Amino acid sequence: MDINIEIRRAVDTGKVNFGEKQSEKNILKGNGELIIISSNTNKILKERLEHYAKLSEIPFYEFQGSSVELGSVCGKPFPISVMTILNKGKSKILEVNEKQKEKTTKRKARKTVKKK
Repeated sequence: MDINIEIRRAVDTGKVNFGEKQSEKNILKGNGELIIISSNTNKILKERLEHYAKLSEIPFYEFQGSSVELGSVCGKPFPISVMTILNKGKSKILEVNEKQKEKTTKRKARKTVKKK
């Protein structure tokens, strides 16, 4: 499964909000199934939203492209730096997010083993 396809499916079949202010409001209220942030987002904003997401126990995903690319994936003619998935619809984005976290954890574990 491709994360880009699942993001687009969530936008088309589910309910999502775009933007820093809307995402922050939803996180603070505890609404949302997943927070997606582009890789070129301001570091302070990213850290703040990630902290709020951890407190609200909402999964957090850093998209590996720019905000322009995230906007394109969502089918929007504008850059998207932050988006909140409120309802995933027919998308399997939460499963894809978990698989990618497992891969990252395995890579980190291999690196620590090689260093020793």
